[in-house]
Amino acid sequence: MGVRIVAGSCRLLGVDAASAVYGWLWRTVAPFNRRHARALANLALAFPEKTAAEREAIARAAWDNLGRVMAEGFLLDRLAADASRFEDHATAAFAARKAEGRGLVVVSAHFGNWELGASGVGQAGFRTAGVYKALHNPIVDEMVRALRVAFYPGGLLPRGPEAPRRLIAHVRGGGAMVILGDLRDGGGVETPFFGHPARSTPFPALVARVLNAPLMAGRVTRLKGARFRFDCETIDVPRTADRDADVKAATEAMAAVFERWIRETPDQWMWGMRRWR
Repeated sequence: MGVRIVAGSCRLLGVDAASAVYGWLWRTVAPFNRRHARALANLALAFPEKTAAEREAIARAAWDNLGRVMAEGFLLDRLAADASRFEDHATAAFAARKAEGRGLVVVSAHFGNWELGASGVGQAGFRTAGVYKALHNPIVDEMVRALRVAFYPGGLLPRGPEAPRRLIAHVRGGGAMVILGDLRDGGGVETPFFGHPARSTPFPALVARVLNAPLMAGRVTRLKGARFRFDCETIDVPRTADRDADVKAATEAMAAVFERWIRETPDQWMWGMRRWR
């Protein structure tokens, strides 16, 4: 019931008002949550040169962004339909990859409004497929999934043992896999991240390496309010006789791209996650 009330209020308020209201609400309330302490601890690891006040300001701004993402998540159809809200510096690059006739691996981070990331890949002509973490409440899970599934005509798959196989098949068939790659992966590759070792998923690099597909990083940066910029860049995937070393190098390059982006606008990343251990 609570999720339906929030969703209804967002639809009633409209994109700009809902984004602003829930951004303010999260900025105000989230510092009382235990995840705020984790966010500050992560910021201290990443930016030891900043003062406590500066890190506090970044954390609160990051909560504001997260509140906006939550509200905008109930309005993705309206956002995607309004081209005036976007500066697009990515679709042409994705379209060039489409013209090559191969599948594509696109990786992103919990940055800006990452929920919109697949739309630019789809506009370039790719059938996109992705993966998500299913929620415990099946009614809420279906509601949230329904808001996103239109961006993934190739399938929006629940995380599980079948998802990797289906994503690999999708890319092999010429589709685009669009996934988030900045979460901690306990069984992943150890990569430097803000000067500290962090486990990162090797799956995007592995798929790109095995299938000889391009690997690209994409981001949706928040400009002001509910307005955004799409951009992307290619991540080099070595192809030597040592596949494991190639995957590790590409995964490290992916983490380095994410770090550079986060350093540019640290208030747009989700600092409350367990990224380091």
